[in-house]
This record gives sequence, structure tokens and C-alpha cells, in this order.
Amino acid sequence: MKALLTIAAVSLVTATAAFADPVFGTWQTTKDDNGNSGLITVSACGSKICGVLTKSFDANGKTFISENQGRKLIWDMVNTGAGKYGKGKAYSPDRDKTYNGKLKLSGNKLTVQGCVLGVCRDGGTWSRVN
Repeated sequence: MKALLTIAAVSLVTATAAFADPVFGTWQTTKDDNGNSGLITVSACGSKICGVLTKSFDANGKTFISENQGRKLIWDMVNTGAGKYGKGKAYSPDRDKTYNGKLKLSGNKLTVQGCVLGVCRDGGTWSRVN
């Protein structure tokens, strides 16, 4: 019986991991306070969702190596249904602040918001690259 339960549990975890969340992919951010933008790759981090800065662009659209490349800018997000994600964190490099993050997926657009003590900041609407 124990073996059967173990097999069932492993099968469930494997099946769940096989289905990609619709938010997974690469997203182009809007420009920050410094005029910089980037590409964020959103994927599974264990049972949660995270996004890593993979490429940076300056105000003129030229690529450059940012000290934040490779850094998680969103983490611990969970799909709360109806295209909404929350319960995670979002880091804003231009302000060097971490916020309680919220995401809203609508087609190939991802609206990002971060809040601290009830004060919310618009992180812009990101566009899907792939």
C-alpha cells in the first residue's frame, strides 16, 4: 500500500510539472526611472513562479551588462486564478526596493505592481517576447 501511495504521489507531481503556466516565457519590461529596461525569463522555481533578469537595455535600447543580470526580480509568486498572480515579491533595481508583488496576465501583456505598507507602485505592462 505504501508503495502504491508513493507512486501515485510521484505521478501527480510529475504530471503537474509537465503543464507550463501561461505566464512562463520571456518578457520585455517597460523602462524604469533610469530609462533602462530588460528581458525577464519567468519560469517555475520549485512550486512557485519566479522571473530572472536575463538581458539589459539602456535608455537608447543598447544592450549592456547590468549588475542585476541573473538576479531574481520576481519570486515566490503563485497563480491565484483568472490570470492573476500574487503572494510573492518583486524587486525594483532602479529604486533598490523589494515589494509585495502582483501580476496580471492578459494575452501577451503582463501588468506588474508592487506594494509596501499599502503604497503601490506600477511596474508597468510587460510584453511577451516568447
